Amino acid sequence: MKSDLHHRIKHVRADYTKHQLLESDVDANPFIQFQNWLKESVESGNVHSNAMTLSTVDEQHIPSSRIVLLKDVSHEGFTFFTNYDSKKSDDLKRNSHASLLFFWDAFERQVRIQGNVSMLDEQESIDYFKLRPRDSQLAAWASKQSEVIKNRYVLDESFAHYDIQFKNCDVPKPPHWGGYVLVPTKIEFWQGRANRLHDRIQYRKENNNWLIERLAP
Repeated sequence: MKSDLHHRIKHVRADYTKHQLLESDVDANPFIQFQNWLKESVESGNVHSNAMTLSTVDEQHIPSSRIVLLKDVSHEGFTFFTNYDSKKSDDLKRNSHASLLFFWDAFERQVRIQGNVSMLDEQESIDYFKLRPRDSQLAAWASKQSEVIKNRYVLDESFAHYDIQFKNCDVPKPPHWGGYVLVPTKIEFWQGRANRLHDRIQYRKENNNWLIERLAP
């Protein structure tokens, strides 16, 4: 028997009427356009403004998605940090193509990004690691990300071990931790509009130039 939830989700509707996105509105540079939208979200008080869905594909062509945090828009790309032994990193070693998705609900906006991922320079990863809170630094040592563990106690015990090990010194960056940058080949800005006739403006890289195109919703 179908629950009330099944019935309710079929009838969930939201009409988007807050903003529009016309070709005359966007900057010729997609990174400036992105930063303009990101700034609006940050200034609205959204503490998750830099949260993005990273999607990768493994050797069996099976996709995986997870939320990671954008930490910089530089190198003509989008930077994030993670464990180099994680599932996402294993995927990226085999297939450097990946996608990012931002969703800013309050503004009824999405940004979809496709491109190629490469590792950051080691020194850049070290410099960023130094900025992390100490507990986050310890967690990078304590967690063998994506591995199966017996229970929560294993994780807490590992954290306590490294807390003692680095008690009287700065926590160094683990060799298995660092940054990536996704350099885009396509960036799509999606603005919700009434009647599902959404605005979709795509930037596509061609011969080192960004072409601006409108896509049907």
